[in-house]
Amino acid sequence: MSRIADALFALAITLWVGALWAIGYISAPVLFEYAGNRLLAGQLAGHQFVVVAWLGLVCGVYALVYLLLREGLKVLHSATFWLIVAMLVLALVGHFGVTPIIETLRVQLARDMVEGLTRSRFATWHGVASVLWLVQSILGAALVMRVVRR
Repeated sequence: MSRIADALFALAITLWVGALWAIGYISAPVLFEYAGNRLLAGQLAGHQFVVVAWLGLVCGVYALVYLLLREGLKVLHSATFWLIVAMLVLALVGHFGVTPIIETLRVQLARDMVEGLTRSRFATWHGVASVLWLVQSILGAALVMRVVRR
């Protein structure tokens, strides 16, 4: 593999994991603390989560293709490969599975006065999204450590 492809692999992992951490654990909490409006903070954070999801999908696919081209099928025995696959699956589930549910519930909460069940469902799905983000962040830390060691 070329040095450029190697550098792009390292940058893709750095960008993906860094964005997960920066948005999930710095930007979103700051928005909710200082925006003054929880609805606006949630909308802004939601847009940032979408950007990170797409960034993760692009970076993750590049990383998998890079590893497959570099190592062939023996990459299937690599923990690095499976960490990336797991992170991609979590990103896909979060973005295409959980996020649409949260968005639907958020719109219902904003439109309706029916708060009890909708608010409870929103909190539950928000918790699911948070756990997915946390697991993806932890896997990202493991991935970064593996990439740095090689």
